[in-house]
Amino acid sequence: MTASSPNRRLAEDINPRWSRRAILRGLLSPGLHTGDAWIRLSRRAMACSFEVILGSEDASAVPTARAALDTVDTIENELSIFRHTSAIADLNRRAAAEAIVVDRGLFDLLRDCVDIHRSTDGAFDITSTPLSRCWGFIQRDARLPAQAAIESALATVGLDAVVLDDESSTVRFSREGIELNLGAIGKGYALDRVAAALQAGNLTHALLSAGRSSLLALGGRGRGWSIDLISPAVEGPFARVWLRNAALGTSGAGEQFVAVNGVRYGHVIDPRTGWPASGILSSTVIAPTSAAADALSTAFFIGGLSLARRYCAAHPNVVAILTPESRATVVVGSHPGARVEDL
Repeated sequence: MTASSPNRRLAEDINPRWSRRAILRGLLSPGLHTGDAWIRLSRRAMACSFEVILGSEDASAVPTARAALDTVDTIENELSIFRHTSAIADLNRRAAAEAIVVDRGLFDLLRDCVDIHRSTDGAFDITSTPLSRCWGFIQRDARLPAQAAIESALATVGLDAVVLDDESSTVRFSREGIELNLGAIGKGYALDRVAAALQAGNLTHALLSAGRSSLLALGGRGRGWSIDLISPAVEGPFARVWLRNAALGTSGAGEQFVAVNGVRYGHVIDPRTGWPASGILSSTVIAPTSAAADALSTAFFIGGLSLARRYCAAHPNVVAILTPESRATVVVGSHPGARVEDL
């Protein structure tokens, strides 16, 4: 292993397997490339590890991959609610009082968030931070709040209060108390930006990941990149997904929760009710972009099978792989760059 900075590393791994602790596990199957090693570059950002994995035959693209990963720092500086100088923090401070001009890339991302919010019946909502704070998940001090506190938080939630002016690229909040938090889409958006930088550098085969929940496959020799899915409902992988030019995002509530009187409440809050989502153990979505896959995996975790079926029927190139509490995994939708196999 060689290290070029404390936050960046380059490693070669001749064992063609890498893993995730939580919902998904990637398996780089033999025969996917002609070389004899994998090259992995990683970068710590957004409280997770961003990675680019290349086949050894693409070793000449390592400088391109390093430069692409540099974009993640810029995106975190723009999107993080925990950085006082970020564009999102600035909006949260000032947009209720005046219209704020934002970078066109951020404006387009917010517009995509509004579109997904509307098409998922409000299940995806980037203004739900007051609810997460009410339940103690922002502070990592989870608790069961009083119903009055939930209702008070709900009064400050609603993407309908975010007014976007396309002509001037401005954002304004139509009422006080609105807070934007792109945690459910930001990592996917960052992967899309990294992928665009790789493609601009003529790199066409790479597997990108962010943390334990987001993947983006560029190209994919042979049958494509092989990803094994795991679920709290079963031991070991329950499905294998082959990806080519597609993104995969997964949502679950396994790591943050509060248990009260034997009832477990997860950290994914339904912004329409103020209560944690229930009924789904894990939600995986395959979509054309990583931002969409991440956002929709959250929406389907909240909205369940009925929402996933309606959405996939109306939107081609989207696959939902849901494990309900009934333990029977359901796959709906299709994507030309994805094949799902039972294991």
